[in-house]
Amino acid sequence: MSGNTYPSVNDLTLEEKASLTSGGDAWHLQGIESKGIPGYMITDGPHGLRKSLASSTGETDLNDSVPATCFPPAAGLSSSWNPELIHKVGEAMGEECIQEKVAVILGPGVNIKRNPLGGRCFEYWSEDPYLAGHEAVGIVAGVQSKGVGTSLKHFAANNQETDRLRISANISQRALREIYFPAFEYIVKTAQPWTIMCSYNRINGVHSAQNRWLLTDVLRDEWGFKGIVMSDWGADHDRVASLNAGLNLEMPPSYTDDQIVYAARDGRIQPEQLDRMAQGMIDLANKTRAAMSIDGYRFDVDAHDEVAHQAAVESMVLLKNDDAILPVAKDAKIAVIGEFARTPRYQGGGSSHITPTKMTSFLDTLTARGVDAQFAPGFTLDLEPADKALEAEAVETAKNADVVLMFLGLPEAAESEGFDRETLDIPAKQIELLEAVAAANKNIAVVLSNGSVVSVAPWAANAKGVLESWLLGQAGGAALADVIFGEASPSGKLAQSIPMSINDDPSMINWPGEEGHVDYGEGVFVGYRYYDTYGKAVDYPFGYGLSYATFELSGIKAEKTGANTARVSVTVANTSDVDAAETVQVYVAPGKAAVSRPRHELKGFRKVFLKGGESAEISLDLDERAFAYWSEKFDDWRVEAGEYGIEVGTSSRDIAGVAAVSLDGDGKAEPLTEWSTFGEWSCDPVGSKVVSAMYEAGGNGELPKLPDNDMMRMFLNSTPINSMSTIVGEGGKRIAAFMLDEYAKLAK
Repeated sequence: MSGNTYPSVNDLTLEEKASLTSGGDAWHLQGIESKGIPGYMITDGPHGLRKSLASSTGETDLNDSVPATCFPPAAGLSSSWNPELIHKVGEAMGEECIQEKVAVILGPGVNIKRNPLGGRCFEYWSEDPYLAGHEAVGIVAGVQSKGVGTSLKHFAANNQETDRLRISANISQRALREIYFPAFEYIVKTAQPWTIMCSYNRINGVHSAQNRWLLTDVLRDEWGFKGIVMSDWGADHDRVASLNAGLNLEMPPSYTDDQIVYAARDGRIQPEQLDRMAQGMIDLANKTRAAMSIDGYRFDVDAHDEVAHQAAVESMVLLKNDDAILPVAKDAKIAVIGEFARTPRYQGGGSSHITPTKMTSFLDTLTARGVDAQFAPGFTLDLEPADKALEAEAVETAKNADVVLMFLGLPEAAESEGFDRETLDIPAKQIELLEAVAAANKNIAVVLSNGSVVSVAPWAANAKGVLESWLLGQAGGAALADVIFGEASPSGKLAQSIPMSINDDPSMINWPGEEGHVDYGEGVFVGYRYYDTYGKAVDYPFGYGLSYATFELSGIKAEKTGANTARVSVTVANTSDVDAAETVQVYVAPGKAAVSRPRHELKGFRKVFLKGGESAEISLDLDERAFAYWSEKFDDWRVEAGEYGIEVGTSSRDIAGVAAVSLDGDGKAEPLTEWSTFGEWSCDPVGSKVVSAMYEAGGNGELPKLPDNDMMRMFLNSTPINSMSTIVGEGGKRIAAFMLDEYAKLAK
């Protein structure tokens, strides 16, 4: 065996095969050095490398880690709507993994923000699966372009922290396919992540690690996944059942490889299944070998910090800007209030907690750039009661300022992995401080720091401007200064709706569950799909974000490019003298449908940078999936024939224009039977002919005559034809028999 060649599974003993299916310790694969298979390191990192200082000993430590670039978490990056930028972030993360000899970085996490109270919303991308998939794919592709693996997580339906290790997420097949699977599916088919991490929770009663339908039937057989599946840390509860389901790797190890050996010997695990799982681990080691063989590599700390800087600039969303309070003139008398300006909250807590290579606060940036400002902390970064002395100092500081920049948000104790939030509100002491400052000075711009949306409506009247900065990573101070002082225009768009109240969210009726289960009763109506369909008022809609520039969308056109595909084009014009970017969003609005569908769904977007006065024409292609819904009747995607609206705008509620296309449909038709309703017969291409023949036969006396009026047709529409006798007596059986005979003739 060559030293440069990995063995196949056929070169291994049964015991060696079994050993590959669990880790060596909490952060390493279990290698077989005698056979040339190394035990490479894998470690955390959805928004940067978190290599624990204790990792060399196999221990878990969530705080102390080697310095790495802390990029904005997904809460911020998702608001960039810029896949190219996200790809650059992924490339940088991959380079840092090479330096630290990390073969697989654990991320990104693309679980849906089903409810904004979810404790890990800061590291997930969106309430919308299309946006989540088309952004997060940049992390996967970027990292893997450097020869380092990613672990797409958490597959699937890990949408809450409450009882996350046991909870059964009870979800319809349609909701899984339309909401909770598509981000995973798109990334698998587009970028082939080298690994996927299964979730802790159960799905419809079955733990993800033991779910063969999930890990094999869907992931591998339907989507063509070629990599390995690993458990989340502690998610594997039955080694044998999990391996049979399609789990390649248990992490961290439970030191029970003998269970796999015994099960293989007594037939509970078939030899070919163990071979498949073990070979996957060998293949993973082979993929990572080249990058892990690079010695002495050092990433460019400054260059990566600049990527983090640009990512932070594009992550911010300008929600409100009355009287053009932003940008602020550098020679203005500025009061900066809020501890976040001095002690930034730049990342989330838990397994993604990174030690940054650099860290500059907003106040530090002002000093470095020679901007004079008066600062008062105003409050402490905890959940303790207000400090009246700090409040009084803040009010006094604000009195004579031209502009007050108030830094408000959620302290780290309010949101983290491991628990869900209890409220959308920021701490009451911060709101009280804002009200007190507003009484002394009306020129206030609020800068928010938070990992998931917070309520804005209750206090927004006290501020002329609101800048949602999320969690900006290590370069957030400089990025904030760029935007606040107009060196860059904000270009972020909301990846998550901001409701008026948490009780407006449709998932609240089933949040966070009870007695070991949570019912996803809202189905496909998640986020804006619910708010927009049912006309629910929101504070700020999905896709919303202001700019210092003004833009106009015109010339919206759509053309059919295939039986069930289309292309939409639009001209985007920057109608100001400010260089800036606008994001064009395309939503598909189905017409009359056989099932309940959202009013519209995001199916395309493009971020366009334009200099002042510049314009550009862009076009976006819509594939068949853009028009489809998951049919539980057909157990497949379904495109109905008919007219679809293609909406083009700058948020889900700021639609500049609509074009229409008429699609042929996919032609799927379920065979009609005696249990098919009269309405189903009437709508079917063949069945409708039979219905016409039945009415004709009734008219000439060959069959009992059905009353033919609107009321009777409405009554009949929901009636299976084998129940016609309840309406027309004995003759109903003759009518049903006639319809079945005619159908058999025509459907040949």
